[in-house]
Amino acid sequence: MASLLAAGEPVREMSTDRPDTTESPYSVPRGMFQIEASFFDYSREANAGSGSADQWIYGQINLKMGVSHDSDLQVVVNSHAIAGQSERGDSTRTTGFGDITVRYKQSLWGNDGGTTAFALMPYVTIPTHTEVSDEAWAGGLIMPLAVSLSERVSLGLMAEADLVHDAETNGQDLEWLHSATLGISLTEKLGMYLEVVGIAGEDADYQAIFDTGLTLAVTDSLVFDAGVRIGMNRAAPDFGVFTGMSVRF
Repeated sequence: MASLLAAGEPVREMSTDRPDTTESPYSVPRGMFQIEASFFDYSREANAGSGSADQWIYGQINLKMGVSHDSDLQVVVNSHAIAGQSERGDSTRTTGFGDITVRYKQSLWGNDGGTTAFALMPYVTIPTHTEVSDEAWAGGLIMPLAVSLSERVSLGLMAEADLVHDAETNGQDLEWLHSATLGISLTEKLGMYLEVVGIAGEDADYQAIFDTGLTLAVTDSLVFDAGVRIGMNRAAPDFGVFTGMSVRF
């Protein structure tokens, strides 16, 4: 079906939003579908002297559909999330289906070639009211930029503004995220990336995170990935590991 819907249009190279934080400015071609899934995503944060918090996410899926030559629609779901917290000998654990995020990516330039590419991606998060839900609507705007430095090296930059739920006040806070990632093609099928991410909020300390990972392209439309995240300051989660895949059809 995808080939019929996209007939007459050249099919651009597959570009994914995972595994790094920096999103891609390239959209899924019209009439095609792309699934980006995390098999497993674990993060841990230790609270100085008082305990720790762990989070496991299984089967996070981003389902994308190309709706025009320069835009796609995305639905992101956390199929199963587990949040655990340990404090002074006491531990709690909550599980459930995570909140649902709907995103719309609109390429402004560079979708079909060129040294740079840029897109706008507004999104809204819908609460599922499970044990792991944030219990409130959220939204924001993502602005990714890609720069081709050479045949083997690319630079990704992103700015993001988010309106997030504040559990203490039960209101909304403005949060800013910025990131930069360097993608390197090691071989025809194997790639790696190095990334730094910063997160700032109205009532939260600045978080600095470093992450790196590998990608393996089995075919032009099937890519596996794995990576690690490391907190660079005390406010950031200490450590994280993840693995997943992306497929287009």
